[in-house]
This record gives sequence, structure tokens and C-alpha cells, in this order.
Amino acid sequence: MTITEENRWRDLFSSKNAPSAIALSIGVGLMATYSLIAITILPSAVDDIGGLHLYAWNMTLYIVASIIGSILSARLLNTLGARNAYLIAALIFFIGSLICTLAPTMKMMLIGRTIQGLGGGLLYALSYSMVNLVFPQSLWPRAMALISGVWGVATLIGPAIGGIFAEMNAWRYAFGIMLPVILFYALFAYRVLPKKLAQNSTKTSLPFVQLILLSVAVLAVSAGSLSQDIRMNIIGIITAVVLVTLLVFYERRARVKLLPENALSLHSPHLILFATMTLLVIGLAGDMFVPYFLQILHGQSPLVSGYMVAMAAIGWTVGEVLSASWQGAKMRFAVSSGPAFMLAGMLLLLVILPHQSAGEWQIILPLILGLGLFGFGVGFGWPHLLTRILLVSSDADKNIAGSSITTIQLFASAFGAALAGMITNIFGFYQPGGIEGAASASHWLFLLFAIAPILALLTAQKSARIVVVEK
Repeated sequence: MTITEENRWRDLFSSKNAPSAIALSIGVGLMATYSLIAITILPSAVDDIGGLHLYAWNMTLYIVASIIGSILSARLLNTLGARNAYLIAALIFFIGSLICTLAPTMKMMLIGRTIQGLGGGLLYALSYSMVNLVFPQSLWPRAMALISGVWGVATLIGPAIGGIFAEMNAWRYAFGIMLPVILFYALFAYRVLPKKLAQNSTKTSLPFVQLILLSVAVLAVSAGSLSQDIRMNIIGIITAVVLVTLLVFYERRARVKLLPENALSLHSPHLILFATMTLLVIGLAGDMFVPYFLQILHGQSPLVSGYMVAMAAIGWTVGEVLSASWQGAKMRFAVSSGPAFMLAGMLLLLVILPHQSAGEWQIILPLILGLGLFGFGVGFGWPHLLTRILLVSSDADKNIAGSSITTIQLFASAFGAALAGMITNIFGFYQPGGIEGAASASHWLFLLFAIAPILALLTAQKSARIVVVEK
């Protein structure tokens, strides 16, 4: 297929497509921005309302609720249509954000974060599910790139908003200032999105068993990663693996599906696409400890280290924008070579990051390059991986396929974060800690996490060769 007027970037923002493109991308942008604001201001919130022992549960409960929201999104879209589904998702997100803004205790904050995660998961998954409903197929890769690319923008905005209000000892305003934006967005999405869309309404039941198994698996792996006891880390991961194995066996036989039909069959194109996605997201989870390593080993300030790590998100966005219009051999190259770029960035971090420095530019620039390659490797083939998931799905499974993208991505992110926590715990992050612990932990983290892009090289080759029927 050659590039025509129909599938250029300007067509995504034409008078016909622009309102939908803006609505879908801002929905994800709100979820991403709030996530990064919360990470930035939580230390200030703990200083004000206490609850240090509950600190890590802010992200754990948020992720679990987001996964539940992503699973519910297909049912919501089928039942209520796009306009009402987005309105409900935005209002749930608003309620959770309002509770966080007013929370007098950390326990109330956790309630708010859970509700916020539910709404955020709905917004995130609805955006992917809507791509095939509101855009022509030729624009799907660019729409996917736009939706996931807003994370790069959020990475620049979220920490800045959170950091400014944290410095002013006014953390509540970081949450509160976004509340009118959510309401405005809810009205905007309600006005511009179609009232009714041609959708499959035959699958009305929810995959409750799969939802429970997946949620408990995320809770287990996340709870295990919060402990400094290595045994608890291992137990959490083993428990999650057992529960996911049970989910796989149940999903294969279930009448009501969590994933597209036959997605877990060994010969299914979905399986190899989901495997590639999962490996890339797990590999990317290694960057969660990089700000700490930059501060301890290379003398960078929290703000500078945070924006250095943002290079991974920027690299992701650049990779998507660069490759989104590619077709044929160039598209296959983007999908198959992405993990190689990620591995190259990871090896740069492995060689340089563990060695202490005074922050000389000769050290910092290669680290920035490594982080950029790290993210670029994910983004380079990302829009085509997601598009192919939709293309290999039947018309009846398109909505489930869209929501499954978010479900798989969130679970892989949680699992990757738990693995990163376990590896750093084992190799000295807490004991002995300090410079020695950071050097050891960073070395082993990126050495072991390099396995993810190496395996992804194999699955990405197969993903690129999948034959799809383009209508």
C-alpha cells in the first residue's frame, strides 16, 4: 500500500477526523498526566496527611483499578455507545480526582486513587477501542501513534505541575487545578463523539473469572515487590505466574472472553503480537529506578534526573511519529528492529550507569542517548503492533481487541515493575544501599532486563511476518 492523501498526518487532523483524534488523545493524556502528577506530589502528601506505610499502595491500587476499567470498557462501549461511555469514564475519573484533592487521610487518598484508576483505565482502553470505529483503516497506525504518543507530552507536563505545587507546599492544588479540565473534556467528548456506532452487541456478559484472576495476580506481584524481604518478592511473582497460568487455561475454554477469540492459541497471530508487546513493556519498566541511580551515582538533582528519564518517553514518541506512515518492508523493519534499538540503549545504560561520576557531560550525554534509544525501540514499531492486533481480529472482536491492548500493557507494566523491584532488592538496593548498593543494583538490573529485548527480537520477527488482510 502506498502513502496517499488519506493516510497522511494532516488527514488525521482534518475537519472530519480532528475532533475524534483530539478527544481520544486527550483522554489518554489526562490519565497519563494525573499518573505523573501523583508520583511527583505523593512525598508532599505524606508529609501533610501521613500514611507512609501506605505510600506504595497508591500505585498498586491505581494499576489494579485501571486493569479492571480496561476490561469493562468493551462492555461499556457496546452497551452505551461512544458518547455516553466517555462521559461516564470521565465522570468516574473526576470523582476519584476530587477525592484525592480533598483527602484528609492516606486511606481516603487510596479510595480516590482506586476510583481514579478505574476511570483512567476506561479512558485509556476506550481510546484504543475507538480507533477502528471512528477512523478509516489507513489512519489506524497514526491514530495509535497519536494516542500512545501523548505519554511523551504528559511526561513533560505532569512532573512540572506536580513539582511546582510540591515546592509551594500546595500539593492539593496539583490535583485540583486539573478538575475543571476533566469536566471540560467530558463535555467536549460528549459533543464531538458519535452518539451511536455500529457495534457488536452479542457479547453482553463480563469475563468475571478472568478479571478476578488477573486483578489478584497484579495485587500479588505488586504486594510482593513492596517488601524488602526477597522471599516475599519471589512468592509474589510465583503467585502471579500461577494465577496467570490458570487464567490462560480458563480463557481457552470460557464462553465469555477477556481477549479476542483464540488469542491464546499457540498458532494465533494475537499471541505473538501480545508477547512482543509484553516483552517491550516489561523491558521498559527498568527505567523506574533510573532517577534514583542518576541522583546517587551521578550527582543529578531530582528535577534534572526526572527529565533525563523523560528522554525514554520522548524517544518512544519520536519512534512512533517516524514510523507511523510506513508500509510494507519499511513497516516490517520498524516492527522487527525496534527491540534492537531498545537493547542498544539498555547496553549503554549497563556500561555507563553503574559507574560513579561527577556528572560530566561526557557521561551524561551517552546516558541521555541510551535512555532515548531505550524508548525509541519501543515506539518504533508500536503503532504497527497495535494496528495488527486490530487487523487480525474479527469484526465481532474489534472492541475486545482494543481494550485488550490496555489490559496487556498495564499488566506487563506491573509485572515488570515487580521484577525490577525484586532484582534491585536482591543486588543491594537496600542492603548495603548507598553508592555501593546503587552501583550493584543498576548493573544487575540492566544486565538481566536485557533478556526482554533479546527475546522480543525473536517475537518481533514473527510479528512483522504476520499476514493481515487490509480492507
